[in-house]
Amino acid sequence: MKVNSNFGKLAGGYLFPEIARRTKAWQERTGFEPLRLGIGNTTEALTPHIVDAMKKKLDILSDRATYTGYGDEQGDFALRKALCDFYLREYGVSLAPTDFFISDGAKSDAANIQELFSPDSVIAVADPAYPVYVDSNVVGGRTGLFNGNTYDGFVYLESTEENGFIPEPPSCQVDVIYLCFPNNPTGAVATKEQLGRFVDYAIREKCLIVFDAAYVDYIRHEGYPRSIYEIEGARDCAVEINSFSKNAGFTGVRLGWTVVPETLAVADGGQSVLHGMWNRRQCTFFNGASNVAQAGGLAALDEIGRAECRSLVDYYLGNARIIREGLESVGIVCYGGVDSPYVWAKCPDGMGSWEFFDYLLEKAHVVVTPGAGFGPAGEGFVRVSSYGHRENVVAAVESIKRSLS
Repeated sequence: MKVNSNFGKLAGGYLFPEIARRTKAWQERTGFEPLRLGIGNTTEALTPHIVDAMKKKLDILSDRATYTGYGDEQGDFALRKALCDFYLREYGVSLAPTDFFISDGAKSDAANIQELFSPDSVIAVADPAYPVYVDSNVVGGRTGLFNGNTYDGFVYLESTEENGFIPEPPSCQVDVIYLCFPNNPTGAVATKEQLGRFVDYAIREKCLIVFDAAYVDYIRHEGYPRSIYEIEGARDCAVEINSFSKNAGFTGVRLGWTVVPETLAVADGGQSVLHGMWNRRQCTFFNGASNVAQAGGLAALDEIGRAECRSLVDYYLGNARIIREGLESVGIVCYGGVDSPYVWAKCPDGMGSWEFFDYLLEKAHVVVTPGAGFGPAGEGFVRVSSYGHRENVVAAVESIKRSLS
């Protein structure tokens, strides 16, 4: 048989497995357990109201009279309707329940959405970017080879200190743009005006925006959109991906959604084409999200569940404040960590990202994420995650401060 040769284009190891490899080697050599401020994996317990809803669903499934098997591939209609009501209530955005597709998480959808694009589509990504946007399109055959820094054929939109880590729309024609705000990894948050420029570009160039909104619950300051559909015209040119992972703690439960409006009109064939294609994709390759997880998601959207989610997010934002203030106290320049769970920290003394990663592991016994793993513009930075038990976050920050004093 012939294999997909595009897998051979993937540069080195995936970022997080490489972190795990280096960390494991250090543990075996030293015998120590590191303090982890690396991968964005939630650590606090699921909240009571959400847990109760999932337990009740398990009770229903444990009775032959009420047991249900496969649900709709698009998701339980009650959850899709609740999301529709949620968008209207909290974002002022009017969508139809049929615009929502429930999945097993944002990462899956962010990777799978590229199946809708022609192999010769030109892809633009903000740089630095969450690796799945890049790697899924590499495997999809939309790039040339990795040239040691970037992939040939990609359009990279630089996000730097100079532009506040908010890139401008492409200066050339592209077919798809991936955006994520609050941004992973930089923690930057885009204004309506900044997002509006991308929407204007997309409408003008008949380009699709894939908007990753997984961290919008961390926005606590006014003036920032929490959905791209708050921008006029976005329903004609944007798909939005979101998740219960980072606000309800569902990283292991696995539940997310993607909004594909029927009004999308940027594909060949006009409106409803992408909506119909995504529906067909889900019905063909996906059997629907877990019944139990969807019951938890439904509870997370009601009044009690939303209050519990806000409390959980506040906890992680408190961790982010401790991290940022602690690093700044020893002279580290920091961004993010305000309306985001991530602190984007500049490496001191001209260190490279992996160099600083190794330094913190050796000297402070702390694991962070090298910025270079998110793209060339991430070099010279590390991402520090607020996902951890408070006592461990405090201990890690104090250890970093001692190592840099």
